[in-house]
Amino acid sequence: MMNIPPAAIDPTTADLPALQDLLLDLFCQLAYQEGDFTLSSGKKSDYYINGKEVTLHPQGAVAIGRLILPLLPPETAAVAGLTLGADPIVSAVSVVSTYAGRPMPGLIVRKEAKGHGTAAYIEGMKLPEGAEVVVLEDVVTTGGSAMKAVERLRAAGYVVNRVIALVDRQQGGAEFYRSVNLDFHSIFQISQLKTHYQKIHS
Repeated sequence: MMNIPPAAIDPTTADLPALQDLLLDLFCQLAYQEGDFTLSSGKKSDYYINGKEVTLHPQGAVAIGRLILPLLPPETAAVAGLTLGADPIVSAVSVVSTYAGRPMPGLIVRKEAKGHGTAAYIEGMKLPEGAEVVVLEDVVTTGGSAMKAVERLRAAGYVVNRVIALVDRQQGGAEFYRSVNLDFHSIFQISQLKTHYQKIHS
């Protein structure tokens, strides 16, 4: 059985700047790689990010939940995201919100409708029409994945005005969200990961 080494700080009690440093370390140690890669779009890239290496990491999940929670407007009723990349982020924020005294349900948006039962696109608690939902994403490139979640949630009667990502690849996603009047925030930009990766691997 693999033992997860203890973090340099306790992610349950550390302040937010220390949490951000911890999360940056985890991304550069576990998720970010440099080399010759072909992305799902077919495009070539000299780096690759597997966000799930961090979002499914126990210390990473706590840090993510605690960093995202303060970014949610007071009127936020739930957090949501498109399966599969957003699933652990949504769960982390929902769990952390309870410990913070601000319990908030999570919603998972399917890529295709469920093939049985209610044939639902959205899994989780049914919220009142007009409830405000924030969409979460791990890595944003063009913005298309999170936009699918936004569209499904709006079709269900929810209000969605904000998208929060862990990493912005700076390849048009932020500009796209602005063009459709969505507020966008990322914890990191890819330039930060590249700089830190070079620092710790030099």
